Amino acid sequence: MKIIYVVIGVLLSITLTNRGLAQGPPITADKPIMLGGKTKLIKTLSEFRKTEQGEFLSLPVMLHYLPTSNSLVGIHVPFVNYSLSGENGSNNSLGDIAILGKYQFYRKDQMGKTFRVVAKTLQTLPTGEKLSADGISTGTYQSYQGIVAGYESIKYGVSNELGYNLVPDNSNDELRYKLGFGLPLKKPVYPVNQVNLFFEYQSSWFTEREDFLMLFAQGIQYAKGRLTVEAAVQVPIIQSLPENLKREYSIFFGTRYIL
Repeated sequence: MKIIYVVIGVLLSITLTNRGLAQGPPITADKPIMLGGKTKLIKTLSEFRKTEQGEFLSLPVMLHYLPTSNSLVGIHVPFVNYSLSGENGSNNSLGDIAILGKYQFYRKDQMGKTFRVVAKTLQTLPTGEKLSADGISTGTYQSYQGIVAGYESIKYGVSNELGYNLVPDNSNDELRYKLGFGLPLKKPVYPVNQVNLFFEYQSSWFTEREDFLMLFAQGIQYAKGRLTVEAAVQVPIIQSLPENLKREYSIFFGTRYIL
């Protein structure tokens, strides 16, 4: 019996560390675990956001490619529909296109668990309208640099991200911290057939404006084989922001498919 348990543990470890799919990626956060080299991924994560200044719907198309098992490049192209309060009207437009780069520089695998650390950069281009909708459409160039660290076992996963978003053209520089917990509801199997719950927090310090925002997202995710479907609701816990920038809630829905 002891040998059977050892064999099962080794198989689970291989599934976890080589495929990185015991739990799917966080919904509103990020994780350092990557798939194999030469892998292509197409995904979307639509967001409906209601704020004091209006409503925003972002429909992004995201293409990711892993040249190697420890590097990733990607492009995010969002299409935006918005309706502003008052007489400002509504419209459809292109949002802010973003270029993503990640490099995994630390990895420690053990039986049934792994810990990894990734350097991350996100360059946001000013292709959208100036709508003051962070992460959707601001019409300003932004440069984000961060570190993502994560631990994952067959029982749960924890992800952390700390980074700084530089916005040269205005006073919206942001020190950002994200913390996410993933809880699988089914025993890990391969091919993947898993349901995950996610509890995700984001804290944003706008260093020049001295404003603060803390968000919480509750999400659920279903992963089967190469396809993942996910949804989440995000609400503000604390927000010391100008009145027109205050958020009421966001609803996320997305899919991911490994090519």
